[in-house]
Amino acid sequence: MKSQDLGKGIYVMNIKTLLFAILLGFSLPVAAEFTTVSLAHEVSLSNFRVPATLNSGVAFKRCDDCDIQRSRVTEGTQYIINGQSVPLKEFRKSVFKVRNRAEELVIVLQHLESNTIVSVSVTI
Repeated sequence: MKSQDLGKGIYVMNIKTLLFAILLGFSLPVAAEFTTVSLAHEVSLSNFRVPATLNSGVAFKRCDDCDIQRSRVTEGTQYIINGQSVPLKEFRKSVFKVRNRAEELVIVLQHLESNTIVSVSVTI
């Protein structure tokens, strides 16, 4: 191998490394722009107040000693029982039948920016 060929190979390798570093640098600011839009809360049914109407609200505590959090529900809020979406009326009936409320868990998905509830899910 001639010294000229060796020099060309190193030069090409350096350009590839430089291009890779530039592309990597462009991707880092994009990764930094992710923001949390919704937050899921897992609470016991005994620490959850079921909404009365489609435009009322829920109240829940993440633990027995935690502060109460309030958030409103909208007509777009989904109510899910055992993986099936149901109307609020059916959701309320099913939840109120649960005897051991401290043992059952509710997943409350809250949209942080609007402070509204996206969905409420329970497995009974």
